[in-house]
Amino acid sequence: MKTMVINEIFYSLQGEGFLTGVPSVFVRLAGCPLQCRWCDTKYAWDQRAGEDYNISDIVKTVLCKESPEQQWPCKFIVITGGEPMINPDLPQLVRQLKTAGKHITIETAGIAYIPDMPCDLMSISPKLSNSVPDDAQASAGHKDSRLDIAVLQELIDNYEYQLKFVVDSQDDLPEIRQTIEKIGDVNPEKVMLMPQAATRDELLAKSLMAAEMCKQTGYAFSQRLQILLWNNQKGK
Repeated sequence: MKTMVINEIFYSLQGEGFLTGVPSVFVRLAGCPLQCRWCDTKYAWDQRAGEDYNISDIVKTVLCKESPEQQWPCKFIVITGGEPMINPDLPQLVRQLKTAGKHITIETAGIAYIPDMPCDLMSISPKLSNSVPDDAQASAGHKDSRLDIAVLQELIDNYEYQLKFVVDSQDDLPEIRQTIEKIGDVNPEKVMLMPQAATRDELLAKSLMAAEMCKQTGYAFSQRLQILLWNNQKGK
């Protein structure tokens, strides 16, 4: 029986991207090879940071099949991490949730490609050089894998997508433009910039800068409601 390590399953509002504010059930898979310096979910990095669930039990939990009276009143499911696209069994989970009539968003750094994923939205956040970890050993692995242009091209060619870039300063703008140029054929209306932050104070401090960058480029601004409203509290 195929299993996945699940860090948490919870109900909240989508905090980022074009579906910001939409009530959604989040399925957070454990494990991420990137370990970005400013990551706001470091507790999900380790592949063992959670519990083993078989796929049918994940579906039961998300759909509240054992307690219909407690079902979450939404059709939107967000599969996040960690990095969900490193799990080869992900399509099986997505298919079962789609069969139940759910809208599926997959949140990914765009470092791995899986074909024939029946999701509704691939939410891709390519990692810029501002994400490189301070630790030398982690930094070496991060630099080798953080940006795979071929994978990004496959994702935007084959899925409905949005591109979300985390911005730490105005200096990130040339790198964003260069990355988009390398990918090629990116719809600028699907590009978003969001401020780097792991706390509410950081978010407020950098939101105006990110907003000005959006005005300068024409890209959309992405809020981070999970930080603004709940100060990045786990399970929110």
